[in-house]
Amino acid sequence: MIRAACAIFLLAASAFAQKELPSGLYAVFTTSEGTITARLYEKDTPNSVRTFVGLATGTIPWLDPDTHKMVKRPLYDNITFHRIMPGVMIQSGDPTGKGTHNCGFTIRDEILPGLRFDRGGMLAMANIGKPDSGGCQFFITVANTDWLTGKHTIFGEVVEGQEIVTKISLVPRGAQDKPHKPVVLESVTIDRVA
Repeated sequence: MIRAACAIFLLAASAFAQKELPSGLYAVFTTSEGTITARLYEKDTPNSVRTFVGLATGTIPWLDPDTHKMVKRPLYDNITFHRIMPGVMIQSGDPTGKGTHNCGFTIRDEILPGLRFDRGGMLAMANIGKPDSGGCQFFITVANTDWLTGKHTIFGEVVEGQEIVTKISLVPRGAQDKPHKPVVLESVTIDRVA
């Protein structure tokens, strides 16, 4: 009787863990701390999503910091979260890990009034503090950061793994919000759910 009850509980837990996502385009961030899944706003911010997906899959060229040549390969494989602000956000997308890399291009902002930094889990383009200066770096918010609304393109939202975003945001860090021990972004996989 107890064994049957345990088996039913395990089946229910397994089904819950494998919940079905609504149809759409998703980015799965595999990190050294766990997995984060974000739904991409491909209809609302098509250029930002197209750029992010192209960089993740290696179909859009970017400037290699070592060769100083444009290359076509996945940018987000085995790089770090180079900037971490507890309770605010985690940032990645710079293959040098310094936060200063110019990926060889910029994209226009896609700021929409309905997309706000009013909760954690917002996936957005990082920039240099000027309009239309985003490129390959991105960040994910930990909590409400509404002061960023109108300054960065929000192009997705975390649907699974927000606890991993929070966990990463709490690692010990030093100067320029850089973690003492690197937190690795192992890969970004793009999946479409029909």
